[in-house]
Amino acid sequence: MKKLILDLDTGVDDALAISYALGSPEVELIGITGTYGNVQVEQGVRNSLAITDLLGHPEVKVYQGLPRASTKDSFAVGKVSAFIHGQNGIGEVTIPDSKREVESEPAVDFIIDAVKTYGKDLIYVPTGPMTNIAAALRKAPEIKDQIGGIVLMGGALTICGNVNAWTEANISQDPEAADYLFRSGTPTTMIGLDVTLQTLLTYKETQRWRDLGTKAGAFLADMTDYYIKAYETTDPLRGGCGLHDPLAVGVAVDPTLVTTLPINMKVDVEGPTRGRTIGDNDRLSDPVKTVNVAIGVDVERFLNEFMTRITALAQQAG
Repeated sequence: MKKLILDLDTGVDDALAISYALGSPEVELIGITGTYGNVQVEQGVRNSLAITDLLGHPEVKVYQGLPRASTKDSFAVGKVSAFIHGQNGIGEVTIPDSKREVESEPAVDFIIDAVKTYGKDLIYVPTGPMTNIAAALRKAPEIKDQIGGIVLMGGALTICGNVNAWTEANISQDPEAADYLFRSGTPTTMIGLDVTLQTLLTYKETQRWRDLGTKAGAFLADMTDYYIKAYETTDPLRGGCGLHDPLAVGVAVDPTLVTTLPINMKVDVEGPTRGRTIGDNDRLSDPVKTVNVAIGVDVERFLNEFMTRITALAQQAG
């Protein structure tokens, strides 16, 4: 059985990613590592603990990661992030705090230990900045050859970014970390805006969760409705909210959900295009491609898997 680690800045779509993983019998979620982005890292790990409790899985351990980018001294949540996810990250929905605490082991050490324990069975899914995994690779570079793979949510290759014309939000938080990951040789699949903005959820689907009459269903519906409402302002022509982070988990579970382009990637870290995810000219002819970029997605099949798995989980959790 595949083992998953989710690396999350736990906002709305991160919460849906947790739900997808917990609703997937093919994988075991062995831990969540916290990062910054949609919220401060402390709020993110609080959310992860509370959500796993609410969904009936208090066995999932949560580890706190690095609180800011590798080249920065501090981090502040952006106004757009707070608008889209709410000040608390989960659509201003209130759920009980967990009685559990974050683990004492730092997230970076947990990642390294997990790779050495599970090897090729481990898939690491970062859906925020790449700060934690870059730090792990710097500390233990050998894990690039030991891990089963990385499926990240971030970047944009064939379409524009969502921060500016060339930069996607997760990559923009720490371009140096993402560049380090891409150049490290670690087997990586990039699930970018190219595909995530094709996978949309509407009020019709969230009503199915509300109709379950469970606390978990009500939480998921209320939280996601907030997210959809934000999209009506930030991206009014989209017709729903993008399922960014859940698609990365979906591909970790079933890689056939997407079609990919094998290409060695880099991230621009200097100049006007800082944060751009693009092919690496210097490694263009290298026959070994360590990054696969998703450029197509089976939207209908993914949305069916998403709703089936999460609805069943919300029903079971009560």
